[in-house]
Amino acid sequence: MTLDPQAQLILDLAERSTRPLLQSLDPTAARIQYAETVAAVAGDPPTGVDVEASSIPGPAGEIPTRLYRPQDAEGSLPILVYFHGGGFVIGDLDTHDIPCRRLCLSGGCLVVSVDYRLAPEHAFPAPVEDSWAATRWVVDHATDLGGDPSRVAVGGDSAGGNLAAVVCHLAKSAGAPALVYQILIYPGTDATGSLPSHEILGHGYRLTKELLRWFMDHYFSDGGDRRQLTASPLFADDFSELAPAFVLIAGYDPLKDEGRAYADALQNAGVSTEFVDYEGMIHGFITMGGLVDAATEALEQCGEALRKAFS
Repeated sequence: MTLDPQAQLILDLAERSTRPLLQSLDPTAARIQYAETVAAVAGDPPTGVDVEASSIPGPAGEIPTRLYRPQDAEGSLPILVYFHGGGFVIGDLDTHDIPCRRLCLSGGCLVVSVDYRLAPEHAFPAPVEDSWAATRWVVDHATDLGGDPSRVAVGGDSAGGNLAAVVCHLAKSAGAPALVYQILIYPGTDATGSLPSHEILGHGYRLTKELLRWFMDHYFSDGGDRRQLTASPLFADDFSELAPAFVLIAGYDPLKDEGRAYADALQNAGVSTEFVDYEGMIHGFITMGGLVDAATEALEQCGEALRKAFS
């Protein structure tokens, strides 16, 4: 593998930064710094999307959401329910606004971005509970949103990819809703960090072993078995009959092995799975579209996969 020059630029900028490491901050300060960092590299939002603030009833109150619709769309549209990344501790509707806009346009679909509760204030399994509740609500109210309840997919990046994968397992176990697709962008599927890439790529590529430990310590601050399905979907007993999947990993990402292993588990269980490796990229690159061309390319590729699934 060769690190992409644009990814190297991101790493060089981070190396020269005088800002403290995220794991040295309290969660509130880390959220502010992460949001500012994303805003600096995200680029300009694409046009042609109508955006509406909304909310969904959740197990602990209203869950803030954001609804995206292509401006030129007519009729009942398919829906993508999207969960943002950020290690279950940082990230929000704003940090992932541009990726959701691009998925809306490239996928030709409504996108419901879900601002699930964050740890450590709301530790595991609160984000899972919010994501599951939001997905069921979207399916039940798809017509009200201008969507098609028979064409609902889930997706997310990093921690959000974990939540999307978990929701697919929960839907299978419950017998509903019948999700048609899952988009998993460098998903976290093993909360124990047991695979080799955590060591091999755990330093020097933005997402470090120390930062991962900080995320997981906050996420599991109330305890819980990190190997259970709702924490680590890679350790599920059965992968058959899950929604077809698009799994994307980055070559210089400590999560790459668990993303690849999850794609293999799906394929071995007979689940139609498209697997893509952005070999020169680092974790989090889809939010860096202002400096990294591959961000837009990857989101276009995800959107194309969604269009095929929805058709």
